[in-house]
Amino acid sequence: MTGDSVNSTKVLGRLCPDVNAKRSGTVPALATNLRQQAKQVQKEAHVFYLVFKHPRTHWFAKLVAACSAGYLLSPIQLIPSFIPGIGFLDDLLVLFLGAKLVRKITSADVMNECRELAEKAEVQRKEIRTKAAVLLPFAIVALWLLATVAAGALMAAYIPHH
Repeated sequence: MTGDSVNSTKVLGRLCPDVNAKRSGTVPALATNLRQQAKQVQKEAHVFYLVFKHPRTHWFAKLVAACSAGYLLSPIQLIPSFIPGIGFLDDLLVLFLGAKLVRKITSADVMNECRELAEKAEVQRKEIRTKAAVLLPFAIVALWLLATVAAGALMAAYIPHH
């Protein structure tokens, strides 16, 4: 490399750390953190779903959860979602406040029970994904071989033999 390309690589690496991460094969800390936060939000959403379905959850907690979810799906909103930048802020605010309120008015034992159920469901999903990851390639190869043999048999049946 020339001196200019080395300097430009160093400058680019300082300005955009993702460039060095892509070259070295590591995942940037920001992307990892965002993935962890997304998994946490997904887990919390499952917990709130279980809280909503739980028989010991008070009707007013269910009402708050239903209204929060309903607002997200409603075509009538305080700030329309199609406005760039701020369109989804009211959705986020309603979701955040609804989750806080549901957490506050739901008893601790119901929340703990629903968290445990969500943990068990997550472990089961991971086991199913692991089994599918092992079995899926074999199933694809078996189907491919079956389709190849069937296509060959069909072609042999329709080709006239002289």
